Amino acid sequence: MFNGSESTATFLIVFAAFVIIAWGYNRSKAYGKLGLLAWLQSIVLMTPWLLFFALFAVGIYLNLVAILLFVIVSVALYIWLGKKLRAAGQEEMLKQKAAERLQAEAQKEANSQQEQKPDLPIEKVIAPEMVPISEEDLNKIKGIFGIDTFFATETISYQDGAIFKGNLRKDAEQAHSILTKKLQEQLGEKYRLFLVESPEEKPVVVVLPSTNDPKTTTLAQKNLALVLLVATIVTSLEAAGLLLGFDLFSDFSRYSEAIPLSLGLWVILILHELGHWLVAKRYDIRLSIPFFLPTWQIGSFGAITRFESLLPNRTVLFDISFAGPALGGLTSLVLLIAGLMLSHPGSLFKLPTSFFQGSVLVGTLAKVVFGSSLEAALVDVHPLVVIGWLGLVITALNLLPAGQLDGGRIVQAIYGRKIARRTTVATLIILGIVVLFNPTNPIPLYWAVLILLLQRDLERPTLNELTEPDDNRAALGLLALFLMLATLIPLSPSLAGSLGIGG
Repeated sequence: MFNGSESTATFLIVFAAFVIIAWGYNRSKAYGKLGLLAWLQSIVLMTPWLLFFALFAVGIYLNLVAILLFVIVSVALYIWLGKKLRAAGQEEMLKQKAAERLQAEAQKEANSQQEQKPDLPIEKVIAPEMVPISEEDLNKIKGIFGIDTFFATETISYQDGAIFKGNLRKDAEQAHSILTKKLQEQLGEKYRLFLVESPEEKPVVVVLPSTNDPKTTTLAQKNLALVLLVATIVTSLEAAGLLLGFDLFSDFSRYSEAIPLSLGLWVILILHELGHWLVAKRYDIRLSIPFFLPTWQIGSFGAITRFESLLPNRTVLFDISFAGPALGGLTSLVLLIAGLMLSHPGSLFKLPTSFFQGSVLVGTLAKVVFGSSLEAALVDVHPLVVIGWLGLVITALNLLPAGQLDGGRIVQAIYGRKIARRTTVATLIILGIVVLFNPTNPIPLYWAVLILLLQRDLERPTLNELTEPDDNRAALGLLALFLMLATLIPLSPSLAGSLGIGG
C-alpha cells in the first residue's frame, strides 16, 4: 500500500467522495427526475462509508453492529429510491410511447414520400475504388439504412471497412439491433456493425470485416500463461514465507509452512477470475485464459484476461469487469473482518501496529475491533487478517481507473472512452508521483510499468457504444472506485497518532 502521504487520509477520502458526488450530479441532472433519483441512489450507497470515516476521524468508534445497521438502512433507502425510480421510469415510458406514436405517423408520411423517390442517394459517397469493401458488398450495406433507423448521408473509407455518417432516427439500442439483423440477412457473418460516437460527438456507423474480431489464445500464449502460473505459485509461496519470517529460497524445506497462507491468497485470485468467467458465460462472451502476474512483495498482482469475443454493449463490459473485483474484494473484506474478530493474544502473526496505518479502510476496521490494543508496538492477529489484506490490495490495484484494468474498463463502460483515456493518464501520473515521494515502496513502480507495457490501451469499442449502463450500475461502479481509494490511501502519521494506531 502507498505510504508517505503528508495530507490527512480523511481529507483525501472526503474530498474524493465529494468530487465523485459532484461529478455524478452534473452527469445526471441532464436526465431530469430520473437522473436525480439515480444520483441519490449513488449517494445512499456511499453514505455509510462517509459517516463511518467521518465519525472515526473525530474519535467516535462504531462497533460492527452499528456499521451493519448503517448498511441495512442504506440498502433499505436504496431499494425505496429504486421503486421511486421505476415509477418515474414508467411515467416517462408512457410519455415516450405517446411521442413515438406521433413520430410513427410522421414517418409514415415520410415513407410515402420516400416510395415516390426510391433511388434517394447518399449525399456524399467516396469513389468505390477507395473503399476496401467490394462494390457489391458496399451497395448491400447501404441498403440496410433507412429513414426509421439510421439515415446515412456520407461514406468514408476506414481501414478495411467503412464509416457511415448520418442521423440516428431511433433509440440507439433498437437501431443497432435492427441494422445488425439486416446486415446479417444480407451478408451473414462477413461483417460487424458498430454504432459509435464520432470525434464530433455524433452517432456514426462503422462496418468492419469479421476477420478483425478478437483472436483466440495461441499455443505460444497458452505456454506463456502456464509459465506465469508456475511463477506466481512460487512468488505466492515466497511472499507467504516472508510474512512468516523466513526466505523460502534460503530454506526451501519449510515450504509446507507457507502453503496455507498461499492457498488463502489463491482462493481470492481464483474467485476474482471466477467472477469474470461466470458473468461472461451468462452473456456468451469468450474470455482468454488468465495470465497471472507474479510479484515477490504480495505474491501476485492478479491476472490479465482478454476478451475473445466482441462485446454487444457497455453494460456487458461493466458487468464482466465489475464481477471479478466484486467477488474477490467482498471475499477479502469478509476474511479481513473475520480475521480481526478471531485475533487474540497468541495468534500466529505478530504485526507492528504501524502496519495498520497503510490503509484507511484496514486501519479503521482494525481500530473498531482492537480498540486501545493498537496503541502497543505489536499486535497478535489471525492469519485471515493477512490473507484479507493481501486480497484487498490486489483488488484495489486492479480497480485503478487505467487502460484495460478492471477499474479502467468500469470507467470506460460508465463514462465512455474519452473519460477513460483521461483517467488512465491521471492514474499513471499519480503512480509516478507516489514513486518519486516514496521510492522505498516498489509496488507502485512495478504496477505503473506493467500498466504502461501491457494494460495502458483502452478496451476495444463495443458493438453499441452509444447506450450507457443504467444508473444502478453507475452507482456500484462509483462505490467500487471509492473503496479502492479507501484501501490504497494511507492514514497520515498525525491522524494515526491521534487515533491511537501505532506504538
